[in-house]
Amino acid sequence: MKMNFLDCSPEVSAALAQKKAIVALESTIIAHGMPYPKNVETAMRVEAMVRKHGAIPATCAIIDGRLKAGLSAAELELFGQQGAGIAKVSRRDFPLLLARRQHGATTVAATMIIAQMAGIRVFATGGIGGVHRGAPQTFDISADLQELAHTSVAVVTAGAKSILDLPLTLEYLETQGVPVLGYQTNEFPAFYTRQSGLPVDARLDSPAEIAEVLTAKWALGLQGGVVVANPIPAAHSLPPEQIEAVIAAAIAEAEAAGVKGKALTPFLLARIEQMTEGNSLLSNIELVLNNAQLAAEIAVAMAG
Repeated sequence: MKMNFLDCSPEVSAALAQKKAIVALESTIIAHGMPYPKNVETAMRVEAMVRKHGAIPATCAIIDGRLKAGLSAAELELFGQQGAGIAKVSRRDFPLLLARRQHGATTVAATMIIAQMAGIRVFATGGIGGVHRGAPQTFDISADLQELAHTSVAVVTAGAKSILDLPLTLEYLETQGVPVLGYQTNEFPAFYTRQSGLPVDARLDSPAEIAEVLTAKWALGLQGGVVVANPIPAAHSLPPEQIEAVIAAAIAEAEAAGVKGKALTPFLLARIEQMTEGNSLLSNIELVLNNAQLAAEIAVAMAG
């Protein structure tokens, strides 16, 4: 029945049939992560990076109530132009959007669901969601973490977004049995910066090693995802002290304005971009491209 809701693009369908390497990509970064036309330009650059390294890109979304794995250039443009007018979708939102035949931009959790339905094992994103600062009082924990616990897709990420409580995020992942693998690093990256002071579960230095771990996990029947933590390139890493001060100021503004729930992350990222005079957006783009490259290399290793 699940396949009745899912449409794979001709390119993705052919790649699945031929067991080629495929990388899932999210659409929230297009609709909610960047302004137009930079969002569409970035989405196309990310897809091009996946192709350059031997895999097929499958950007995921919901269009007219249909789950999509693989978008056309016109569909990417649609999401870029409509932006925040398109619903931001996580697991709980699927039934409503499908019943109403609406559009939806997929978060990490939603993209993982579509990827697993399609049979895609590797997904490149910017940063995963996590436990928000102040969560002991607010219980604000991203659905991404629960999805990682249950959905068997590897997520290549520059760590968790710096706006989060990173120690609690890693503790949550450990409790849920989600491996956190560092690619050529012993330290969990913090999105805009390469350092967090927190260790990963294991360091692996090649895409082939990561592919072997993923294959072993799922061959054992151990359901659930894997976090592949890939630090932002050093040339684009922001100073930890600077970004922490900016994040603290942005969070204070959000609290004063009463911004919560789905609106919180887009609000904070927009304010951080403004306060860093656009440097955070440039870093965001570069880390996504870096993750797309590694995800493609892992997918190729798995296909091989």
